[in-house]
Amino acid sequence: LMFGTKKITPGGHWMGIAAIAAKQTNASDVKASYAYALTATALYDAFIACWDVKYKYNYIRPITVIHQYWEKGWDPMLQTPPFPEYSSGHSTITASAATVLTKLYGDHFAFNDTSDLRYIGMQRKFEWINKAAQECSISRVYGGIHYRLSVDVGAAAGKQVGSLIIQKVGL
Repeated sequence: LMFGTKKITPGGHWMGIAAIAAKQTNASDVKASYAYALTATALYDAFIACWDVKYKYNYIRPITVIHQYWEKGWDPMLQTPPFPEYSSGHSTITASAATVLTKLYGDHFAFNDTSDLRYIGMQRKFEWINKAAQECSISRVYGGIHYRLSVDVGAAAGKQVGSLIIQKVGL
């Protein structure tokens, strides 16, 4: 059995950041709705792009390699997901959402991320939206569930997805 803890989903976290940005800027209902719609679209398209790659390449997770060649009892800091490692889903979706939100709220939008406050009691201050995406991305390496290549490739793909959405809607 696995121990489950209530926490926000990766997509829900970025929808929470979209809500924080809308509230912090006193965005009109129209702008807030637009931000939610574009963020949701960015997340959706990024998930599709990422999972297509995951099942095309089917990389094994670090835990498998470490157990096989170095240390049988090693466990990562984060729970290992039950799907292929490459590329990083968190990195892909966060870069995509961050690209869209940065276009809407600016390059240096500082905010206090309280999205996880209700679930795990955590809040973080960021100087800009992309900094939050970068931190999320590298956390997957530090947590032991991804290789650096996978988070870098995922982030690059996410930026491309976000940029394509921006282009398609004419922002």
